[in-house]
Amino acid sequence: MPYTYLYPRPALTVDCVVFGLDDEDIKILLIQRDLPPFGGQWALPGGFVRLDETLDEAAQRELQEETGIENIFLEQFYAFGDRDRDPRERVVTVAYYGLVNLWDHHIQAATDARDAAWFPFRQIPKLPFDHDKIVTMASDRLQGKVRREPIGFELLPKKFTLTQLQKLYEKILGQPLDKRNFRKKILKMHLLIELDEIQDNVPHRAARLYQFDPQKYEALKQQGFNFEI
Repeated sequence: MPYTYLYPRPALTVDCVVFGLDDEDIKILLIQRDLPPFGGQWALPGGFVRLDETLDEAAQRELQEETGIENIFLEQFYAFGDRDRDPRERVVTVAYYGLVNLWDHHIQAATDARDAAWFPFRQIPKLPFDHDKIVTMASDRLQGKVRREPIGFELLPKKFTLTQLQKLYEKILGQPLDKRNFRKKILKMHLLIELDEIQDNVPHRAARLYQFDPQKYEALKQQGFNFEI
């Protein structure tokens, strides 16, 4: 017979704040809830953790089931456990933030999600539960993280220009960056592979394309390299 605890226990969920980038802005992936509570409202993708899976597995599963997105960068960043955060019962949620390249992923709502869509970060609707609080903390964590680690490349196409890279950092950090200083600093790190390719089908002068070199970064990190923007 399974052991029965004497005291009630809270339920456990995961919630995912997934950031994406297009030509206009940083965006956040939301799902439209199909079930109560808050049926019909836009919320973060997530759900209850199963007994036979880890937290990381639950986060990847819920994201795939509700939005169709799978195998992306996800990192756990905080646990939220206010007593009244869920009207159904006492629920503690472990929150993840993720980064995804919009060009490589097609979203498709499924299971208990009525719809899934990308919303501009600064124009998301009022969210249920404590999801607004989770989004705010995820944004703060992302801003700090991209200054110290090259995770921002997850948001770019595999081949990108230096202008695209600078705009990415400006949108995440919410402030303009000096073009000359930014390029000098990023090129001095020797983490980019300069390709023998330029942009095509653009209405302006085509720019040189680059790729991020993850192997070079890992090798440098082992030597004590400090990435900082």
